[in-house]
Amino acid sequence: MENEVKLTKLASCAGCGAKVGAGVLAQLLEGLPVRRDPNLLVGFDRSDDASVYRLSDQLALVQTVDFFPPIADDPYLFGQIAATNALSDVYAMGGEPKLALNLMCVPKDMPQEAVHRMLRGGYDKVYEAGCLITGGHSIFDSEPKYGLAVTGFVHPDRVLTNSGARPGDVLLLTKPLGVGVLSTAHKGELASPEGMELAYRLMTTLNKDARDVMVNYQVHACTDVTGFSLLGHLLEMVQGSGVRAVLRVEDIDLIPEALELAKMGVLPEGMYRNRAFAEPYVDAGNTPLSHQDVLFDPQTAGGLLMAVDPADADALLAALAPRVPSAQRIGRVEAYGGGARILLR
Repeated sequence: MENEVKLTKLASCAGCGAKVGAGVLAQLLEGLPVRRDPNLLVGFDRSDDASVYRLSDQLALVQTVDFFPPIADDPYLFGQIAATNALSDVYAMGGEPKLALNLMCVPKDMPQEAVHRMLRGGYDKVYEAGCLITGGHSIFDSEPKYGLAVTGFVHPDRVLTNSGARPGDVLLLTKPLGVGVLSTAHKGELASPEGMELAYRLMTTLNKDARDVMVNYQVHACTDVTGFSLLGHLLEMVQGSGVRAVLRVEDIDLIPEALELAKMGVLPEGMYRNRAFAEPYVDAGNTPLSHQDVLFDPQTAGGLLMAVDPADADALLAALAPRVPSAQRIGRVEAYGGGARILLR
């Protein structure tokens, strides 16, 4: 089927690279009334990964939604990636996904078998997560799009947000960076088969194991690294927490092929949006431009970024190592005294 339907040729942008930039999104949301409810623990005014609503002293509801145009030609693979990405927001809040609804847009002339395979990819990944698809909504559109609305559960006292980082915390990351660059290169037939195999493997790896390990340690803040890039999502974390971050660039796992492609100028449009949003708050030091580009690269179904109590950092890193694609200690959190929010060293 993937030889008959090239999904990425039907879309003008791919995966999380299609997201509205963080700066533009903030402008679009500005001025919207925010209703207060003592049980709404996390709402849209917090720039967080999902909303959280307390149902009882023991149970809170986690809700999120995510969908995007194809980032893979094979419909089944695209369905898996989209589902993996949508589920990730619940994991980032420390929750467990339980129910999901399909969101699907398809061209009228898209073959029925291709649509079925796309849905099957989503179903299989959702069931791998221990979650259930219980319905959904579909419309006709000129470009295919797929994703999920996901509901999960978490204990109200164990919600992880992106605004709880504390000075002294250690920053851990669970997947390498560069899938946005590789996906862009693939559209131009510049990426190697090995590079794309790695990208697809990363984008279909659930953050379930990372979450299941993480909740056993003192994690003060967490977010998943997706369309706003590592630096974009980290900026939201440090601004929300009132701190700054220092990253050791040499300790960040950048996919070598993505780095070489970045040096050639093969970059997704979303990278420029992310740079425009976050760069004013970043002191890049002597970091090469190509490395900066990958740090601004929009990821699809990226890893979890955690701010961890220093007393637990080594133990958590060791526990993550055999269960995630790339367990990395990438920097630290410091008190903020003005100036740049993120230092690259």
